[in-house]
Amino acid sequence: MRRIHKIGFVIFAVSLSISLVAAGPAAQPEVPKPELPVLITSCGQSPGADMLKVIFMRLKLEYEPQAYEVNMMAKADDLKEKAEAGTPYKSLIIVMGASLKGMGAAGISIEDELARTQALIEEAKSQNITLIGAHIEGMKRRAQGAAVGDTSDEQSIDAVAPECDLLLINKGGNSDDRFTIISRTNNIPVIEVEKNLELLEKLGELFGPQS
Repeated sequence: MRRIHKIGFVIFAVSLSISLVAAGPAAQPEVPKPELPVLITSCGQSPGADMLKVIFMRLKLEYEPQAYEVNMMAKADDLKEKAEAGTPYKSLIIVMGASLKGMGAAGISIEDELARTQALIEEAKSQNITLIGAHIEGMKRRAQGAAVGDTSDEQSIDAVAPECDLLLINKGGNSDDRFTIISRTNNIPVIEVEKNLELLEKLGELFGPQS
């Protein structure tokens, strides 16, 4: 009887293995084509948003009256005002990663940032604005490099990443598969880059010539 059970287990294990191989890795969702104009902001006041500003300056995207805008403290009302003026934002990039120094200079806490970001995301979704979550400073901007007990970076990621239409991630900051897991769990496409030059290329492809 024990031998029969063992044979049955082996057959089951082999069948399961074959089925997993046949299925293969889950296909990544299609990457959306974001449109201009785009608003760039931060959840955590890290320098990542300034990095994106430099990259967008180099892209020299053509769009009237303005292809992009950087507002580190953008609020839901900013999206509403643009829509009411007839010049709505079509895309929103929220840079994840918290800087205690940056938040201190702005006189805000991570709780303030999370509340502002939540309201901003809700308004963006109500206007069908393409939402991109960017984490481009690598593992140095993750909790592993933070002070003991400081989880503000991870809180920033939790608030933004699962809500996005697309994730734009520095590969080094995903060495623990943090963003891969979020991507698979929430069916969100993810683009990984290793260097700023590659980030420049990917953003150029995304924001393209507009159709």
